[in-house]
Amino acid sequence: MAVREDNPTGGKCRQGVPTLSAIEDLPNALAVIFEKHRPSRMPFFRRLAELPHAVARNPALLGQIHLVYQAAMHATRAAVYYLPHLDRPALRKRKLQIFIDDDGLACGDTHHYQLTRAFRSIGAECLLDDEEFGELGELCHYLEAETADFVRLAPKLYSRSLGAWCAVESLSADWMRALADALSVHFPHFRHEPYFEECFAQKVEERHAAEALEVTQTVLRARPELLDETFRDARAIAEALDGVWAHLDRIVRGAEATIVPDGSIRVSRWRGIRNPAPATAQDAALVQVEATQAAKVSAAEN
Repeated sequence: MAVREDNPTGGKCRQGVPTLSAIEDLPNALAVIFEKHRPSRMPFFRRLAELPHAVARNPALLGQIHLVYQAAMHATRAAVYYLPHLDRPALRKRKLQIFIDDDGLACGDTHHYQLTRAFRSIGAECLLDDEEFGELGELCHYLEAETADFVRLAPKLYSRSLGAWCAVESLSADWMRALADALSVHFPHFRHEPYFEECFAQKVEERHAAEALEVTQTVLRARPELLDETFRDARAIAEALDGVWAHLDRIVRGAEATIVPDGSIRVSRWRGIRNPAPATAQDAALVQVEATQAAKVSAAEN
């Protein structure tokens, strides 16, 4: 009987079917992939934390960050409704709890609404209203580069296997803490907004990660032929997610470049928004930084 050696878990497969040990080792094998794509290792979070306060507090910059981050999160929240292989009643119940944790919070609240309130609490000039985050193809008109790619890819991968779901749930606690830490340097209350504090206190993302892995193993024990595509899609979404952080890093680097020699900051709308509203006086103006802040900026540039 031929033995295939290229199984992504490192376990041997006979006649194309993974061994039971390969399925049982799924969490460890995926952890190796996820460590290579750990969000907090990306320069975006460090660069955001190290921005001069006057730059980091720019409402236009915060609005751009909100748009990109919320769009990526919206894509996964919408795509999770189309997860395959979970049709049995017991599995539907477990999937429902994930939905409730995201979209069924007390008093009609959702993680989407909580995130927007968190950004508005720090003065973000949000570029889209909450209900404008709708159909993903339409949303891509407001996005650029890797973020649009991620938003297009998420529903495809989520509906094809459970791999992308495992990846996103396993990586989400890391990126949420990294974002909360970075913006809390400039806005100390930010990490205490419900979007972050409730998830951290209740370990929501960690529970979701464990549940995704356990449910996926249950499915694979019944259908081991799905293992390869599970790994393929987990890796694909993790790579696409790296692109979202890279795009955000370019936005932050662009904000750094708006510091002009006299220490002031030029504010402009992001060109990625389709049919933007007419420029306001704030958009056209130069926002003057206090002398002490300007001195810090000049020193950092030298």
